[in-house]
Amino acid sequence: MIVGILKEIKSEENRVCMTPSGVEVMVQYGHTVLVEKSAGEGTGFTNKMYESAGAKIISTPDEIYQKSEMVMHVKEPLPSEYDLIREGQIVFTYLHLAADEALTNALIKSKSICIAYETIEKDDKSLPLLTPMSEVAGRMSIQEGAKYLEMNHCGHGVLLGGVPGVEPATVVVIGGGVVGTNAAKMACGLGAKVYLLDMNLDRLRYLSDVMPANCFPMMSTPAVLRKLCREADVVIGAVLVTGAKAPKLLTKSMLKEMKNGAVIVDVAIDQGGCFETSKATTHGDPVYAVDGVVHYCVANMPGAVARTSTIALTNATLPYALEIANKGWRKSMQENKEIKLGANIIDGKVVYKGVADAFDLEFVDVGTFLQ
Repeated sequence: MIVGILKEIKSEENRVCMTPSGVEVMVQYGHTVLVEKSAGEGTGFTNKMYESAGAKIISTPDEIYQKSEMVMHVKEPLPSEYDLIREGQIVFTYLHLAADEALTNALIKSKSICIAYETIEKDDKSLPLLTPMSEVAGRMSIQEGAKYLEMNHCGHGVLLGGVPGVEPATVVVIGGGVVGTNAAKMACGLGAKVYLLDMNLDRLRYLSDVMPANCFPMMSTPAVLRKLCREADVVIGAVLVTGAKAPKLLTKSMLKEMKNGAVIVDVAIDQGGCFETSKATTHGDPVYAVDGVVHYCVANMPGAVARTSTIALTNATLPYALEIANKGWRKSMQENKEIKLGANIIDGKVVYKGVADAFDLEFVDVGTFLQ
């Protein structure tokens, strides 16, 4: 198969979807890999490194789209790419379609085969291609929260871990999954008082066993969240509903009761955000304030630590990309249920229910295309 590795064009996105070592593996299996010129520069992977791994360097994204049977990105295609996507072409990347109606409609129109990293799912309900970036984003969320608590960043001047004789900051993490657990670990490690909220009692029992003594797993209810937000110095939104829009859990009325100069970090912003006042921001302009509360809502947080993120992402995506390239999309979905669950749009039809429900579109079972 001819596989195209595209340069990211989203604002301040430095990641690339495959490392040179990943390219080398693809080539060893007989595939042709086209890499857009300078695609890896943001992570320190040069054109020469890709060529040494067996890739062909291509000057323009237009040529990548024209020649490739499967194109790979990190972030979703942007409007300048919509018309380049061909009928029958495999698009394998993070899509987050339930939060982007324009992209959904463009991919329907293209009649391409759209496989989303974030909805590939294992039998245990884990999301193997979302997990590495969730780990990065969860850990980063605490770094950013601590930074924006500083007074020169409009925070109210609280050190996350405190010092002897001064109490530490209070951190509230909404969601006890991969993002939330990694955020809580980082906050606990810095010495903060951490409340970790989830709605799954079995998960809370597990977290109670494994988390440090300064972490307090609690059942998430509106009343608990309202109370803790009043006490919070930092709130981390770490809620995910696979393939669907994130629920709005922190409301405008709760925000009004928060401390002036508190910080909220919405890691769920890729799926529309779990705070009612959230709107996507960029690394160049990452924060804004509402009712005196600093909002950090960068939609591609792991892009700020691009080298770590790129290596972690390739480790996770390469086996799936290789299987799709080896077998083709139809056979790989027939034989691998995880890849089948990654299908979001096929030949102009929405085959992922969360996306169909988000925009009241017709849902077609993916099995229709696999017979």
